[in-house]
Amino acid sequence: MSGVSEALSKLSFNSSSSGSSSSNDVSLSASSTDNRASEIRDVWAYNLDEEFYTIRSLVRRYNYIAMDTEFPGVVTQPIIQLGITFFDEHGNKPEHVSTWQFNFKFSLSKDRFAQDSIDLLVKSGIKFRRHEVEGIEPYEFAQLLMSSGLVLLDEVKWLTFHSGYDFGYLLEMLTGQNLPVAETDFFETLKLYFPCIYDVKYLMKSCGSLRGGLQEVAGQLQIERVGLQHQAGSDSLLTGETFFKIRKVFFQDKLDDAKFCGFLYGLGASYGTYGDQTFEVDASAHHIAQMLSRSPLVVYSKPGPKTS
Repeated sequence: MSGVSEALSKLSFNSSSSGSSSSNDVSLSASSTDNRASEIRDVWAYNLDEEFYTIRSLVRRYNYIAMDTEFPGVVTQPIIQLGITFFDEHGNKPEHVSTWQFNFKFSLSKDRFAQDSIDLLVKSGIKFRRHEVEGIEPYEFAQLLMSSGLVLLDEVKWLTFHSGYDFGYLLEMLTGQNLPVAETDFFETLKLYFPCIYDVKYLMKSCGSLRGGLQEVAGQLQIERVGLQHQAGSDSLLTGETFFKIRKVFFQDKLDDAKFCGFLYGLGASYGTYGDQTFEVDASAHHIAQMLSRSPLVVYSKPGPKTS
């Protein structure tokens, strides 16, 4: 029996013995998965203010926020989608809508992109014509995010999967500036806006046989996807549910923040600082800053899909 199967078997046995089911047991039948599609709310320019009004009312109770982004394979360009899903500390989600999928302004005729990434996003249901006409302006999103209660607060916990680029984009939007190149400056800025981050890919280092991208890991943990892969809302929802399943199965619902809070997986190998901690991370701030450079002379392609 594999390490994952053994851990899940123990969890199932313990739940059966106690006669109760976990509040964050997220393995679902196909029909219930279809019914849950309404959990994901699309946000465009026309309903941006209205949806942020709702979001502000949720974050105090549902302070664990799973996040994912989609962008066009060329990281000199802004993101196409950003998804966030709300959970409380036990993994419960708000009734009805738990996930907001923000659709940003993007033009296939004006903006740079990698064709293979665009083809993948089209297959995933991204409607680029609508993004061009109805998409959200990044600076308007940033202004609302700043006043939303989602950033700058210690009690808000961000859940991600392989998220160096995701936070690089968010920091550029929030600050209106290029990312700092110095490691200490990057992590100080990250710590300021996002005081607590759990990267699921980093957690997996302590989970024995868990391997692969988000979709593969969710499959190993018997978690059903809601919505379409490579759409930011669906990916953020799956990221959050995967985090809580990993926390329960491998960590008995307790994480040591000194070991896991603020550690990012992803882009190379270097040392960085997060608050007053010094630790090894898998993402070089210098590398992230270079890859997100706005110089028109340099176009970089993002590494392969993190949700493969």
